[in-house]
Amino acid sequence: MMHFLDRASELVARALAVLAGVFLVSMMLLACANMVLRAVWVPVQGTFELMGFLGAVVAAFSLAFAQRRKAHIAVGILLTRFPSWFRRLADAATNALSCGFFLLAGIETWKWAAFLVQTGEVSETLQIVYHPFVFASAAGCIALAFVLAVDTLKALTQEKVA
Repeated sequence: MMHFLDRASELVARALAVLAGVFLVSMMLLACANMVLRAVWVPVQGTFELMGFLGAVVAAFSLAFAQRRKAHIAVGILLTRFPSWFRRLADAATNALSCGFFLLAGIETWKWAAFLVQTGEVSETLQIVYHPFVFASAAGCIALAFVLAVDTLKALTQEKVA
């Protein structure tokens, strides 16, 4: 079961990272097109708005992948002095608290997106619905919560502690 959950969290993190890369490339293309068109004709309408929406999605979709790769800053100088069982417990507690926080953030963001759907709110410049970007950001937080839950279980069940 643990192997299945670990593979599932890897698959989710990798899929979201690929999507984040696609959105990042589209942000780059949009920025370049805006600069070129600004110089020769008129700028792309709503570039600032789209860059903000896409940037939020790129950041949210990158979270789970960064957690899987342990690509974050961790302060472990103090914990290296404690026995392995304590380090494992501290790791599990930290992952569990982080999981709870990001699950709550994802749920509340999802509720906000649902509210945006109900009200039919649109963006200021382009007048497009932007709730899909909010749903995507919520999905990124929920995916990170899933990866953190799997990390918590791994910390509690495995022999070795990093």
